[in-house]
Amino acid sequence: MTDRSKEIALEARNAAGEKLFSPSVARNRDAIKNAFLELMPQRGAILEIGGGTGEHATHIAAALPGVRWRTGDPDPASRSSIAAWIASAGLENLSGPHAIDVSQSVWGVENDAPFDGIVSINMIHIAPIAAAEGLFAGASRLLRPGGKLFLYGPFSRNGIHTAPSNQAFDASLKSRDARWGVRDLEQDLAPLAQKSALECEAIVEMPANNLSVVFRKS
Repeated sequence: MTDRSKEIALEARNAAGEKLFSPSVARNRDAIKNAFLELMPQRGAILEIGGGTGEHATHIAAALPGVRWRTGDPDPASRSSIAAWIASAGLENLSGPHAIDVSQSVWGVENDAPFDGIVSINMIHIAPIAAAEGLFAGASRLLRPGGKLFLYGPFSRNGIHTAPSNQAFDASLKSRDARWGVRDLEQDLAPLAQKSALECEAIVEMPANNLSVVFRKS
């Protein structure tokens, strides 16, 4: 998905044993959970891509006992944190961690497909565009008809940043790695969605100039 030899997060994370704690998750987890509850399936199988610390997975899965949530991350330290969060949460509907690299044509979960939903939170802007391409291609392969892809993060619209802070964030990302950057919904993601038989179903404004975006498979 991306070369994480430079860094695996844009923020300092606290640790308690194997568990990692993300300050940004503490700020936005309720808003993301509420958007997910409003926009995504309440039952069935959900696959999370780029699960980071594992905090979002445990927070949302706890609110959706009818969903079977599988999470993971290609980064080993993140997988250790995810495993620790899963163990402490004790949720029967939460499993992982997988090590999916979305840039690969085979994810290793094909035998568990089709999925009712695929989730990616704050991932595609800290990865090469190949990660977004692979994410949409994988959603096309692995979602059931009517299944949904849920994205959360900063996005630009029609080539224009939605806020000066997002423009500055985009410049910061590109200074860290020229392959990174805030993705544009219309110019970057809409063509990928069309190629993958996915239709944009909802765009919801979130705190701190972020968006929750949902695509539905035809």
